[in-house]
Amino acid sequence: MKILKIQALRGPNIWSIKRKKLIQMRLDLEEMEQSPTNKIDGFKERLEAMFPTMIEHRCSEGCRGGFFMRLEKGTWMGHVIEHIALEIQTLAGMDTGFGRTRETKTPGIYNVVFSYTEENVGLFAAESAVAIAEALIKGVPYDLDTDLQKMREIRERVRLGPSTGSIVEEAVNRDIPWIRLGTNSLVQLGYGVNQMRFQATITCKTSSIAVDMACNKELTKKMLDMASIPVASGDICVDEEDLEATIKKIGYPIVLKPLDGNHGKGASINVTNWEDAVSGLAFAKKYSHRIIVEKFITGFDFRVLVIDNKLVAAAKRVPAHVIGNNENTIQELIDQTNLDPRRGYGHENVLTQIDVDRDTEDLLEKLNYTLETIPKNDEIVYLKSTANLSTGGTSVDITDMMHPENIFLAERISRVIGLDICGVDIMAENLTQPLKENGGVILEVNAAPGFRMHLAPSEGLPRNVAAPVIDMLYPPGKTCRIPIIAVTGTNGKTTTTRLLAHIVKNNGYKVGFTTSDGIYIQNHMMEKGDTTGPLSAEYILRDPTVEFAVLETARGGILRSGLGFSRCDIGIITNIQEDHLGISDIHTLDDLARVKSTVVKSIKKDGWAILNAEDEQCVKIGAELDCKVAYFSMTEENPLIKKLCAEGKIVAVYENGFITIKKGEWKIRIERATHVPLTLGGKAKFMIANVLAATLASYLWGFKTEDISLSLQTFIPSAAQTPGRMNIFEFKKFKVLIDFAHNASGYRGVEEFLNSVEAAKKIGIIAGVGDRRDEDIKECASIAARMFDHIIIRQEKYLRGRTEEEIIALIMEGIKNSGKSITYEIIPKETEAIRHAIASAEDGSFITALSDVVTNAIEIVQEYLDKENESEIN
Repeated sequence: MKILKIQALRGPNIWSIKRKKLIQMRLDLEEMEQSPTNKIDGFKERLEAMFPTMIEHRCSEGCRGGFFMRLEKGTWMGHVIEHIALEIQTLAGMDTGFGRTRETKTPGIYNVVFSYTEENVGLFAAESAVAIAEALIKGVPYDLDTDLQKMREIRERVRLGPSTGSIVEEAVNRDIPWIRLGTNSLVQLGYGVNQMRFQATITCKTSSIAVDMACNKELTKKMLDMASIPVASGDICVDEEDLEATIKKIGYPIVLKPLDGNHGKGASINVTNWEDAVSGLAFAKKYSHRIIVEKFITGFDFRVLVIDNKLVAAAKRVPAHVIGNNENTIQELIDQTNLDPRRGYGHENVLTQIDVDRDTEDLLEKLNYTLETIPKNDEIVYLKSTANLSTGGTSVDITDMMHPENIFLAERISRVIGLDICGVDIMAENLTQPLKENGGVILEVNAAPGFRMHLAPSEGLPRNVAAPVIDMLYPPGKTCRIPIIAVTGTNGKTTTTRLLAHIVKNNGYKVGFTTSDGIYIQNHMMEKGDTTGPLSAEYILRDPTVEFAVLETARGGILRSGLGFSRCDIGIITNIQEDHLGISDIHTLDDLARVKSTVVKSIKKDGWAILNAEDEQCVKIGAELDCKVAYFSMTEENPLIKKLCAEGKIVAVYENGFITIKKGEWKIRIERATHVPLTLGGKAKFMIANVLAATLASYLWGFKTEDISLSLQTFIPSAAQTPGRMNIFEFKKFKVLIDFAHNASGYRGVEEFLNSVEAAKKIGIIAGVGDRRDEDIKECASIAARMFDHIIIRQEKYLRGRTEEEIIALIMEGIKNSGKSITYEIIPKETEAIRHAIASAEDGSFITALSDVVTNAIEIVQEYLDKENESEIN
């Protein structure tokens, strides 16, 4: 078997709108295509032995053990690999279960699709699943544990931490979109101007002064002391002289910890003699130059969490420890403790495994113990000097046991320091009594407190502490999204997108939009190139200035990684015509329609799908949608339009020369087509269709008809406004048209326009695209032969696997098939072809360059036009 391609889908996609995180693997079964599972001796038994838990895979049988039944009846290896990929992720601690395997039009080649929780793990699982299947086929051993551990390590390296992850999970539960910014824990919630950001548990609302203050343990202590909040007595030391002076002042026992430390690193507690104090000072100085030396307070370690100045959780933290039984050594007890299913690698489970380190060895040494010591029955042996969960500690929820006085104290501390999310560390006998009564003190205030101990305590009630964070960032009435209009189709996407962006901008919004020529924010080009994929959409949604997004959404990006947004308010399909067929398993119009429909299937329930009533595929799609649907048509006599009008529905039509909205039998004439520059005086019929789509979307969004009309009148087609979309350059003796038409439908649209153009001679500059089907290249050439008197064939780019000679031969065959006798010549380079056409143009000629590189063509033509204008001035 051979893996041909693996890709990660990250948004709504052709396999599922709801399941956004999918791996799609293109797999060639090679000789295994002839060997379903029931023809491979012992395969089922070997797979069951390796994965007994697959008994839970119901598969299409719909019952427990369903997948094993399929193995017995006989199923193909692509299907098996799908299930293995899901199961190994689950075994590695990432439970996931959606999968699909479908054969392509090429026999033996399958698309194996399965869900993932972490993208890099999913990609690894794809390769691992194939390797496992091959080992099972051959009946050779396979080291599954190594792969599972590798997957855990990848997950720990790339995953969001438990605190960050909990906030994201709560956001998802509330239908708030999120974007990970970079590879760390910086996350954006919401889109555009309505975004909020956080990193770990520091939010965009967190005061930087408060963070600095909390990180400065000495200053924190002084601020709390001045506010009459109990703190441990002590001082800052940098050397043994300071240490000795501090001990004389506060006495033993003491605690030493780095001033700039975290997670308990470098700390020594309950130090009772000078030798240990000096050793503790040296240990702490590995982490910080300045060391906090405080009086050791007996009691328990508590963490209190305050969010938005309100206490939300409290936990008693217990350092990692084992309990003796008079039988096992400390090492054996550690090993037994680590077998607890709640303990795992890193942050994968509620608790973390206990590792032996220098801190462990020091604590045992103080007891005159080693790892081989056998503790007495019920003897508690502490293995860490601090109670951090990340070092194997445990937590007990005590939120409901806190005394009101201590709640008041914790909430006051959050205000004194100024933190919106505040972790308060307390040492006390209990929190059921006021600290002033039991002698408890505040040890630290944390600016980025971990949530894990509250989310899943080892004892007591779990607390959803992520919920108040979201409540704070998005209080009732605050929206997290911005309006999104997504535009797809075969032809007209870019023009429709640009026109919509113009309308939106004229209505007072700061608009961001993506097109096949660049990313724009308020008409400022931010990035140049074909930007119609999910990364470009995300670029717009990340921008904190954007209030409204209009996103051109092309086939390639959807197939490559899905949509770049979770859902849209309005989705438009301009038309679905033959283009890009034979690429990426898209062979028919039905296949293409399935891809394009991803956009309108992602529309929110009360949103609108805008569809072409004259396009058969659009009408089919419209019948399957759950959202509201509205159609546009070039004639009000269209049967579907007449039916919808009879039902009182809203449509857009071109009637009696007007761009018109119809509501039942009522007509709202928005503007006469001849007054809309984009239609070139009403001659460019396909442009009128684009205007109808944009007008209908604008009307349904709620823009006023007079504002839509004004926008239609002020949107001027030009090389600057609509590059490569019917750009006409008027020279003194001839005209040049540049258009991006690159498929048969686009060519027919240009042909219809040229039929209304009077010219002494119509010259066309055309090319083929190498990855199109032979019949597509020939059909475009035949249409070109019909509309031009002379053709210049140029072919220097977009060969895509073919030779220049092959494509030119297909073009010439298409010209011959047209049955029209015309002249043609071959000038391979586009720049030379355009220069030749201009230089040899006769009076009254009309040159049309159907260019797939519009920027180059426009620059050349503009250069000649500028020279002509300069010569007239001189």
